[in-house]
Amino acid sequence: MKKLFLAFSFLFSTGIVVAQAPSGTTYNANTRFEQLGGTLPTPNTFRTASGAPGKDYFQNKADYDIKAELDDVNQRIIGSEIITYTNFSTDDLRYLWLQLDQNLFQKNSINALGKTGGVNPQMSSTQLNGMNSPSSVNTTITSEKEYGYKIKSVKDLKGANIPYTINGTMMRVDIPLSLKPTIATSIKIEWEYNITEYYGRSGYEFFEKDGNYNYFIAHWFPRMCVYDDVSGWQNKQFLGQGEFTLPFGDYKVEITVPDDHVLGATGECQNYTKVLSKVQQQRMKDASSSKTPVILATQAEAEERMKFKSTGKQTWIFTAKKVRDFAFASSRRFIWDAMQTDVYGNGKKIWSMSFYSKEGNPLWEKYSTRVVEHTLRSYGQHTIEYPYPVAISCHATRGGGMEYPMISFNGGRPEADGTYSEGTKYGMIGVIIHEVGHNFFPMIVNSDERQWTWMDEGLNTFCQYLAEKEWDKEYPARRGEPQDIVPYMKTEKSQQVPIMSSSDNVMFLGPNAYAKPATGLNMLRETIMGRELFDAAFKEYARRWAFKSPMPADFFRTMEDASGVDLDWFWKGWFYTVEPVDQDLTEVQWYSLDTQNPELSKADIKKIDEAKAKTMSKIRDKTDIEKSVVEADPSMKDFYNSYDRYAVTEADKKKYETYKSSLSPDDQKLLESGMNYYVLKIKNKGGLVMPVIVQAVYEDGTTEDFRYPAEIWRLNDVEITKTIPTKKKVEKFKLDPYMEIADIDAANNSFPKEPEAPTKFQLMKQRSVGPQGLNPMQEAKKNDAAGVGSSGRN
Repeated sequence: MKKLFLAFSFLFSTGIVVAQAPSGTTYNANTRFEQLGGTLPTPNTFRTASGAPGKDYFQNKADYDIKAELDDVNQRIIGSEIITYTNFSTDDLRYLWLQLDQNLFQKNSINALGKTGGVNPQMSSTQLNGMNSPSSVNTTITSEKEYGYKIKSVKDLKGANIPYTINGTMMRVDIPLSLKPTIATSIKIEWEYNITEYYGRSGYEFFEKDGNYNYFIAHWFPRMCVYDDVSGWQNKQFLGQGEFTLPFGDYKVEITVPDDHVLGATGECQNYTKVLSKVQQQRMKDASSSKTPVILATQAEAEERMKFKSTGKQTWIFTAKKVRDFAFASSRRFIWDAMQTDVYGNGKKIWSMSFYSKEGNPLWEKYSTRVVEHTLRSYGQHTIEYPYPVAISCHATRGGGMEYPMISFNGGRPEADGTYSEGTKYGMIGVIIHEVGHNFFPMIVNSDERQWTWMDEGLNTFCQYLAEKEWDKEYPARRGEPQDIVPYMKTEKSQQVPIMSSSDNVMFLGPNAYAKPATGLNMLRETIMGRELFDAAFKEYARRWAFKSPMPADFFRTMEDASGVDLDWFWKGWFYTVEPVDQDLTEVQWYSLDTQNPELSKADIKKIDEAKAKTMSKIRDKTDIEKSVVEADPSMKDFYNSYDRYAVTEADKKKYETYKSSLSPDDQKLLESGMNYYVLKIKNKGGLVMPVIVQAVYEDGTTEDFRYPAEIWRLNDVEITKTIPTKKKVEKFKLDPYMEIADIDAANNSFPKEPEAPTKFQLMKQRSVGPQGLNPMQEAKKNDAAGVGSSGRN
């Protein structure tokens, strides 16, 4: 940096520094800090301007009495249900809409017919078969079976048929009389369907070695659609990506399965004394007072059941109140462990449970149930306390997961030899936290998943990020840190859509609906609002909308209402656009006050002159010119060859004292403070406004941070100038030193400019490497077998 001396002009009577804008300066008036206004729905008596439910807010209720059988021979569900639907709206409902999500797998589904893509020179059989498979999420369905619901009948409770129309994954039931406000009606439906292979949400996994199945059964019965004040009937087709929008209700479910199966489900089992052995009942009693998991159904017992498949049946009965869905898992291969603990210290115990087959061990026995309990505790601290009596994690295949009330299906499978990679371990813990955490969003805070994926996935991923850190401070979280979203934010804008896009239209669902909103919430908590304000507002949102159905505007408004922070600029930029953050520190000017003190000014002039004298010509002259004329003949010297031009004269001192006497004591103090004034010019290259965080690195090696709110851009969102006064001299300035704002180009964040890190290259094109394809546990196991010590070699 170059040093400039400038005599500042002060308006001493007011103490205000007067700065004149250069002629021709223009400012970019922008709307980034205008309120969302008409972008959000107009507040009304259903949903208020504060973000809280209004006095006329309503939600209808759907109660279910279900009897179903799992056909383990044919992989089929046969069931009947009585739905009692209560209309709490102010509208007359002439018909009811139900969801038939299994129809996603029909050959003529919208999802199958809507696929696009061509043939490439090299394609696998899976890819080719998948081009015309019924579902984009399942390419393994064969043509031997018909998939989707077979609706046998729709009747009233007197046995009379009720007309119905099936439209893809939706069914309209034309009830004979309009359903008036506050009135309930009941319908009885009989159905069956063939279970698909597990596709990430539901289905079976077949184990060829022992000929048994693990079943993970969800969206398995005709379910009521939501009718609300925003959309009327939410009857958008199920295309596989946008998930489920459902009303709350009470459930009684009787599930008949082979009598050697172990079964876990939403709700509380009402007949453990009939379906469990005496030994298992005693283990459950032990688990009810244990702080560590107790195995209720052991691996040895599971292996015995697999050898002798029973042909008998038994029925498990479950009830669940105030839930929006029901799912279950069943298999003779399951190991089952549990513990019942006082998670919040309020005297109310909650069951944490896990169901898994031997392929999940040793990971599942060690971690799953402990992670379930931890998730309830962590989420309860950041939102509301878990209201249900049980939370279950089931091991379903290698990766991914899916959530339902009180039960989730989670991946994470070790290798066949029991070893596992670090990624497998943390991936399993992360997916269990995530899917169990979904009990809070959207199972309790019941957002519209069919329309807004981010309202459950994004909020839940943020809470997952907090829970992961609370599980292990060094947890390798994949989503939440701003720096982790940078690769996505750097992609072409044509490859992105705003977060505020409907679920089925989102490209790159993981970055867009999970990571980007979670990162945004983390930036709000750490940088924009601060933890205290954010945490209070986030808890208030969960409290207001627990067991209700919020919309995006309800979240945005509540966060502002409960914190007193205007965040419209943030919602507009982060949620409604695909603009990235790219702040560029283009220039730094260094100023100091001209004190007019000759003791200082002449010393500074001397330093400058001495530096200017170190030219190559003068360095070479010392040896090339043997003796100058003046050196050879001293008579050529006069006064100017001997006087000290940098010496302070009496005239200099008198002039300085006269100047000082003209200043007030405060002015004199400022003049002698030795302050440095650094003028930073920062460009907003990315377009998205964010707070500006500047770190100064001083000559003595210490640092100081300067934080400025996003409102610093409100009068000019293209370029700003900021003056930073410091007593110390600065060697370097850096923007976003703690990687808080997802800046996509860190290379332009420093002044003076310097590479952030060297680009690596290899000395040799090929070089010898160690064993490939083994995780560290497998490598250690191999070394042990070969007699290799922990620090030795063969």
